[in-house]
Amino acid sequence: MSRLERLIGELENFYGRLPVPPADPFTLFVWEVLSVHSTPRKRDAALGALKRVRALTPDSMWRVAQKKLEESVAVAGPYLEQRVRALKTGVEVFRRSPRLPAVIRGPLPAARRALKGLPRMGEGGAYRMLLFAAGHPVLPVDARLSRVARRLGYGDKQPRCQRLVHAGPPSPSLPRRQRVGAPANRSIRLGRERSVSR
Repeated sequence: MSRLERLIGELENFYGRLPVPPADPFTLFVWEVLSVHSTPRKRDAALGALKRVRALTPDSMWRVAQKKLEESVAVAGPYLEQRVRALKTGVEVFRRSPRLPAVIRGPLPAARRALKGLPRMGEGGAYRMLLFAAGHPVLPVDARLSRVARRLGYGDKQPRCQRLVHAGPPSPSLPRRQRVGAPANRSIRLGRERSVSR
C-alpha cells in the first residue's frame, strides 16, 4: 500500500462514506452553483427544494415560476441574485446545446471546450463535471485540494493550483465513477473544512 493510498484510507475512516455528487450534468451544474458560499447541508436542502418544484432539468427550470425558483435557491444561503443569474445562464447553455451531456461524456478536449460557457464552474468545477458526470479519469485540483496535497507533502510549496492531474489506472473492482471520484471527493471536503477552520 502506498503512502497516498494510506492517507486516502485515513480520510475515508475519518469522514466516513461521503455522498457522491450528482451524475447528471445539469444537476451537477446546479449542485456546483448552489455550493458556492454555502454549506453542504444548505446546498442539499436547496437542491431538494428544486427537486420538489420539479426544476432539475433545463426545460423545467426554464418554465418554473420565478418566485418558486428564488424561494428554492434562497435555501442555499446568501448571494441569491448571483445564483439565480448563473442558473438562468446555465439553463440557456443547456437548452441551446441539447447534446451537451453527450459532448461532456465524449473525448476530453471537446468536453473541456464545451464546459467553457457554463457560469460559476471554474477550473475545479469543470473537472468535477468531467469526473463525476462524464466518468473521465481526472482529478479536479482546485485551491483547496492543492493546499491539502501540499500539507501532505505532495507538489510544490508554492500556493498555486495544477490544472489537471490524470488519476492513473483505477482499481477495476469498483464502478468507474467511484474508483476515481471517491478519493477526490474526500480530499476536496478536507480542503473545504480546513479553509473554513482558519
